[in-house]
Amino acid sequence: MHAHNREHQIFYLTPDDFSIDENYQAWARVTRLPKKKYRSPAVFQKDLASGKWGKTKLRLGELDVIFLRNDPAAEPSERKWARNVPLLFTQVALKEGVLVVNSPSGLGRAFNKMYFQEFPEVVRPTTLVTRNRSEIMRFAREIGLIIIKPLFGSGGSNVFIVRKGDIANLNQMIDAIVRDGFVVCQEYLPAAEKGDIRLFLMNGQPLFYQGKYAALHRVRSGSDIRSNIHAGGKSVRAKIGESELRLTEIVRPKLVEDGMFLVGLDIVGEKLLEINVFSPGGLWGASQLEGVNFANPVIDALERKVQYMQYYHRHFNNEEIAVL
Repeated sequence: MHAHNREHQIFYLTPDDFSIDENYQAWARVTRLPKKKYRSPAVFQKDLASGKWGKTKLRLGELDVIFLRNDPAAEPSERKWARNVPLLFTQVALKEGVLVVNSPSGLGRAFNKMYFQEFPEVVRPTTLVTRNRSEIMRFAREIGLIIIKPLFGSGGSNVFIVRKGDIANLNQMIDAIVRDGFVVCQEYLPAAEKGDIRLFLMNGQPLFYQGKYAALHRVRSGSDIRSNIHAGGKSVRAKIGESELRLTEIVRPKLVEDGMFLVGLDIVGEKLLEINVFSPGGLWGASQLEGVNFANPVIDALERKVQYMQYYHRHFNNEEIAVL
């Protein structure tokens, strides 16, 4: 919305809109909004999805930037085909000189929560990933207080807390998750009682603009263990200190190596719960809480990257430019 308001030419497309022609060029049917200022992301998104402006065919190679924001875990089972489509088609656009963020190859490696296990152990809770019920039972007994959730999933769906007294009911919880694949079992972090912090990183660094960090503190509602906003949680201003910044330094090298331009860290105490690389939400909420527009530095960075591509394309590939 803010890129549109800054008079960039914005096109909107979904996984359904891609195609590749007989000359191996990537195309898409795209929506383009008329030139007018928007103040509400909800209204902007509603206009994009309404279809009233129609769609036109566009060759992806004509674009400067493709900003991938689809969440594979949000696609229903009948649309499994749509989960990796954007990564496949934008790889073709990448070869035509288009800047794609986050990196399609990096996102391909991060297709599920297993990606989190590739980061240093010091930042992660003790974790087991399995479909074996006896292994889950063993883990629950040994750790004592755990969280179980789907390997593929987002938004707090099918997330359960398992206490020692819940072992008898653990089979039913496993049933709710295992039908869709693997189960992630994670030690429960007591600091989670106070919610979690969503902190945005851009180019591997905390997003800091006009003296404020792009972050928000998500507080759970009542006894609900989930602090996701659409799972009933609420957001308040976050305090970013040495502990949070230390975590960013530990994960930064791998995020930069994998071409992750904009990500969201979910922080509880001195640990990370997740690293969101597909479509981390909350930037608008953080902007409202802190009274600054965090979309502006993101757009500024994309503009710089396009300039880098024009001058340095002989020396860098697109994915290296993505994290400059």
